[in-house]
Amino acid sequence: MNLVVVSAGLSSPSSTRLLADRLTAATLTAAAAGAAPAPQVIELRDLATDIARHFTTGFPPARLAAALDAVAAADGLIAVTPVFAGSYSGLFKSFFDVLDKDALTGTPVLLGATGGTARHSLVTEHALRPLFTYLRALVLPTAVYAASPDWGDEGLDRRITRAGTELARFLTPAHTPAAPDVDTTTAIAAPRSSTGAITSLPPTPSTTLIPFAQRLAALRVD
Repeated sequence: MNLVVVSAGLSSPSSTRLLADRLTAATLTAAAAGAAPAPQVIELRDLATDIARHFTTGFPPARLAAALDAVAAADGLIAVTPVFAGSYSGLFKSFFDVLDKDALTGTPVLLGATGGTARHSLVTEHALRPLFTYLRALVLPTAVYAASPDWGDEGLDRRITRAGTELARFLTPAHTPAAPDVDTTTAIAAPRSSTGAITSLPPTPSTTLIPFAQRLAALRVD
């Protein structure tokens, strides 16, 4: 399990890093990953100069290149930013601007943000989610925003636990039952249910498919 955490907090300590750490702990707990390798945490404030240099030269310095490679190789990503002017920070956006556009394709991403007031609570939906959707990441349903009054509140704890559990499901190998024996010489299409959707089981012999035109005819009123 290769979990990478990106924190865009500017101070030390910072509420952004605190939220990132709590999301990480919730994910590891839900995944029962006691023996797994420690997650790699990337503090963007340490890379600010390198990111700016990459913009001006087109080449990432060694530390930034290592961080970009780590994100690209991640099995799961936790990304947390402070809110500035109603959106993610410029440092946070700049890091993902220099990331290869295909690096996060299909990668599960847990989003988090911190701010001083609940007025910014939708920043995860109107700013962060579209950004990672554009990068073709698999953005988890639960994103966590923590305003200053939220710390110590049970509601924040529940959201962190729920989000960590969602990410853990993608990081823990799922038990899959053995596939039924299929004669590959005659199977020409994936099994489908009576509604036409692809299914993991072959259709039962007793299933009778009624043509759509026949269903429409039955609805006609003479």
